[in-house]
Parts: sequence; structure tokens; C-alpha cells
Amino acid sequence: MSEVRAQRTAEGPTPELSVVVACYQEEGHLRESVRELVATLDESGVSYELVFLDDCSRDNTAAIVRELVAGLPQARAVYHAQNVGRGGTVSEGFRLARGRIVGFLDIDLEVHCRHIPRMLAAIHAGADGATAYREYSVGVSWNGFVRHVLSQGYRWIVGLFLRLPYRDTETGFKFFVRERVLPVLDETRDRGWFWDTEIMVLAHRAGLKIVEVPCPFVRRGDKQSTVRVFRDTWRYMVALRAFRKRLREEERLSERRGE
Repeated sequence: MSEVRAQRTAEGPTPELSVVVACYQEEGHLRESVRELVATLDESGVSYELVFLDDCSRDNTAAIVRELVAGLPQARAVYHAQNVGRGGTVSEGFRLARGRIVGFLDIDLEVHCRHIPRMLAAIHAGADGATAYREYSVGVSWNGFVRHVLSQGYRWIVGLFLRLPYRDTETGFKFFVRERVLPVLDETRDRGWFWDTEIMVLAHRAGLKIVEVPCPFVRRGDKQSTVRVFRDTWRYMVALRAFRKRLREEERLSERRGE
């Protein structure tokens, strides 16, 4: 798949943190969200880089990313010529990252970037990764209520099918020690929304210590979601079933080999 790349050559010492910003149709809030992200990271005192990836947005997102990168010496960007999907885009960003710690967050900031230092604190305390456990405020809108019910349903289904110790595998707010997560990343197959769950399951099976940090989730009323509830729920269920089948086949193969 062809890509148009516009990246700065890495200079200076390796940063402690790489934040991957996967973008798709983000024009309405991207400038302000990045301003808040940069302010949070500057205040934290951690050395960092920002790795932007525009996944072939149809609005002005790519142009805004170019503008932002031009003004941020610690930023670089990749522009997809074709839509790759959330999982594929974040995976690419993780591989391009230079930091000892790598992570991503949904740039709409419904889980706010101010919680990044809490993720770093968990990793500095010995965890291999830290993710946000989203604490929902349902609100009064019908769409917000439906999305809340679906999110809770996903959690219940994942717990039932995969028997994980985590409460929120789908969160778009994940940080890892890069050298620990890269081998796990190589085992992921999904390039869409199911990637979030897949990498958590595979990280758990690989023995990584992942800490969930409770964080408020505040739904934005000014943002039109790119999620299509019925279509994406169906795709999620299909991916979950296929993934569960894959795990069982791998377990049977391991038993035959005596591992």
C-alpha cells in the first residue's frame, strides 16, 4: 500500500515517550486537542515526540496535521494514501516510535490527555503497560446512552468469551514499554477496531503486566463519531469469534507439541 510520508529526521537523544496520534476525520477538534496534549506533556517534564498518522481522512485533517508538524520540532507525520484502519494505523505508529515508552490516545480527548502522567507513573512503578479504565457519565443524549450500553455490553462479552483480568480492553488510551509490546504487536492481525482487544489479550498471554487506571470518560457533544453502531458491532462480534477460534487452535497445537 503506497503512502506519502513527511517525516522529520530523528535528531538528538531518544525521547522517553512517543505518543502516536492516529487521525481520521478530526478537523473539528484536532488543533485544540494537540494544543492541550503538548501543554500536558511539556508540563510533565518528560522528553517526548509526537507521531501523527492521518489515515486518508476525507476532510481537512491532513492539512491540519501538516500545519501542526511544521510548528512542532518534536513531531513527525505519515499520510496514508488509502485507509488502513485504526489497528493498522496505531501499529505502524508504534513501530515508527523512538521512545522507551510508546502509547496512543483518541485525539478527541474524551479520555483527557491530562491522565497520561498517571500511565507513565504506573509504568515507572514496574508495569509493562497502562491503560485507561473508562468511567462513564451517561449524559442525557440518546446517542450517548446507546454508546454507553454498547460499551458495557462489549466489556461483558469480552469477559465471558476471553476470561481476561481486564475490565476495559477497548479503550483508546494505551501505553506500553516499547520493547515489551513490539513482539506482541507482531502477533496482532486485526487492522480495525478489534485491535484494541486483540493486543490486550495477546499481551496478557505473553505475560506482560498491564495496569488499568480509572479515568473519566466525557463524551463530546460537538463531534460526529466515525463509529457506525450496528455495522461496527457486527464486525466486532465477527472478529471476536474468529479470534477466539484462533486462540483455541493455537492452544490445541501447543498441546500436541507438548509445550
